[in-house]
Amino acid sequence: MEPIKVIICDDHVLYRAGVKTALSAKKDVKVIAEADNGMHLLNLLKIIRADVILLDIQMPIMDGIATLPELKKLYPEIRIIMLTMMDDHSMITKLMELGANSYLTKTSDSEIIYEAIKTCFDQEYYFNSLTNKALLNNLKQRNMPLPHKLIQDEARLNDKEITILKLMCEEKSTKEIAEAVELSPRTVEAIRDKLKVKTGAKSTAGLIMYAVKNKLIGDET
Repeated sequence: MEPIKVIICDDHVLYRAGVKTALSAKKDVKVIAEADNGMHLLNLLKIIRADVILLDIQMPIMDGIATLPELKKLYPEIRIIMLTMMDDHSMITKLMELGANSYLTKTSDSEIIYEAIKTCFDQEYYFNSLTNKALLNNLKQRNMPLPHKLIQDEARLNDKEITILKLMCEEKSTKEIAEAVELSPRTVEAIRDKLKVKTGAKSTAGLIMYAVKNKLIGDET
């Protein structure tokens, strides 16, 4: 299989170099280009195509907040991982609503960045304690209504399905979930697909929101 193609968009040269060097050790991920602002990134995407973009929030000329909706409009298939120095719940929910696939602080180590890239590419979203807390707080503070299809009261999940859903909310990989419930990774993937059908969720994000709404995960998540 071809490696996952990544573009790093950040105005700090040393940060770009550090991430690129760390990811160069991974055979299944390849940094194909770098940009120092959103305008530069959009121009790059006219000639090359990425699978995942690491997008800094604060940049000159065109920052990540302005760039994100443009990327989602022009290239909806590209996964976007937002990078920032701030742990800001309101900012996280805003960016997730705009279409971000994950949100990492720039202090995250290289293995976390690698895992986020892989997970976003394979499963669309990468959830961590930051994103989960932000979603929970957003639901509490705004009492945000969810799309009707995400919540189907008639959905009846068995104990195994609930266990797998909870493990997904804890950021466990398919392999880790498989080991925890003593099933094969392929079976876990099949159950995850079945969960989407039963809950009406269209994505992993929908399943997380279902778990939050139905109190399958606690406030400590």
